Amino acid sequence: MTNTPTPHIEAIAGEIAGTVLMAGDPLRAKYIADNYLDNPVQFNQVRGMLGYTGTFGGKPVSVMGHGMGIPSIGIYSYELFHFYDVRTIIRVGSAGAYDPELQLGDIVIAQGACTDSNYGAHFGLPGTFAPIADFDLLRAAADACEKRGIRYKVGNILSSDVFYAEDAQVDTWRKMGVLAVEMEAAALYMNAARAGRRALTICTISDHLITGAELSAEERRTTFTHMMEVALSLV
Repeated sequence: MTNTPTPHIEAIAGEIAGTVLMAGDPLRAKYIADNYLDNPVQFNQVRGMLGYTGTFGGKPVSVMGHGMGIPSIGIYSYELFHFYDVRTIIRVGSAGAYDPELQLGDIVIAQGACTDSNYGAHFGLPGTFAPIADFDLLRAAADACEKRGIRYKVGNILSSDVFYAEDAQVDTWRKMGVLAVEMEAAALYMNAARAGRRALTICTISDHLITGAELSAEERRTTFTHMMEVALSLV
């Protein structure tokens, strides 16, 4: 009995590499495939969630969109880990800064991911689970930033279910050392832990929740490449 294709991914077993870079925007996945991978082949277009497999530095790697929010990445990462034998998922996304020291275009490497989501409840744990990154990936990503002279911070982020919050509680999270907010890392880390696989989230600061500053569309295109290159160096 085979579990592939799945309801959400039309690839068959063997068409997806053991390491997958994932972005919320499927067009960002296409950008990585077009600009960084050798001989990329599209393996998915179901629901417009584009996926490609190629090579980088002679090593096989796949890139794929995961959509917005914990439910979406929860589905895609589960299927990749459990049905396609993916060993490592690296999320490359955007985040809003809470830390006043962070600047637009800086990279945040998510050591841990707080969340206001109830996603973890379905695991039936007798307490609160702390979603964390794979340490070897985390250390390698920090080293890659150092080597390239890229501004970065390592620490805790918030994976929120709400984009347009009535009360974002920015100061409350900031006082607990939370660096930035995004919408997916916690579910990715939980799924990786349950599957016994590796995961990391690397985000570029696209806007600042304290100052109100934000990157233009052009700046996002140029500064996000640093994050992509750091992620690809981990393959």
